[in-house]
Amino acid sequence: MLDISTYKVAQVILMSRELDRAEGELRAFIERLAEDEQASLVALMWIGRGSFGADELEEAKATAREEATTPTADYLLGTPHLSDHLENGLDELGLSAQDDEDDLVRGG
Repeated sequence: MLDISTYKVAQVILMSRELDRAEGELRAFIERLAEDEQASLVALMWIGRGSFGADELEEAKATAREEATTPTADYLLGTPHLSDHLENGLDELGLSAQDDEDDLVRGG
């Protein structure tokens, strides 16, 4: 189970699509997340890019915690195609942030 809401993942997805304008805001958002939320976000990205399978979520979260050598925001912002990997990771887990993304775009 993810330790971060799909609403927060949707916020990261939307800001990462506008990285040239929202990098500072995204960095601050990620830094304010709890450690478990950050680990889940990294694990979700790894699942989305195929480094772990959906059935390995707990292992991916543990690995994210154990192998964190740089700040999570730096690591994620340096990842090409971050939004795609997060969306793919949600898909692999049978989740979607589409409704949350739509609400955020509409100002909800």
